[in-house]
Amino acid sequence: MNNISTRENTVTESRFSAEIAAKAALKMKARRIHAASVWSGLGVTGMIGWSVAAPMLIGIALGRWIDGKHWSNHSWTLALLGVGLVLGCVNAWHWVVKEDREQRMELEEAGD
Repeated sequence: MNNISTRENTVTESRFSAEIAAKAALKMKARRIHAASVWSGLGVTGMIGWSVAAPMLIGIALGRWIDGKHWSNHSWTLALLGVGLVLGCVNAWHWVVKEDREQRMELEEAGD
């Protein structure tokens, strides 16, 4: 009876050790993904900034050109700056949603 109990303990310890090793490997993989995501997060921040700034700058340039060619009571520069801001924010929102979706998929794949 003591021999059977020893074998059961050995099997239980082996399963427990395998489970711990699997969880440790998963945790290490998640840490590598997280470390890479810090740098990619900085890159995403730059992309978001430019995705908002570029349409605004284009709107300003186009508005200045229209204001210089055709005088009116309304400022095309200000109007197109606002349009550029809205377009840039929509563009940035889509970019953030896409990146978030990709990161969630990577974490789910790491969990499998």
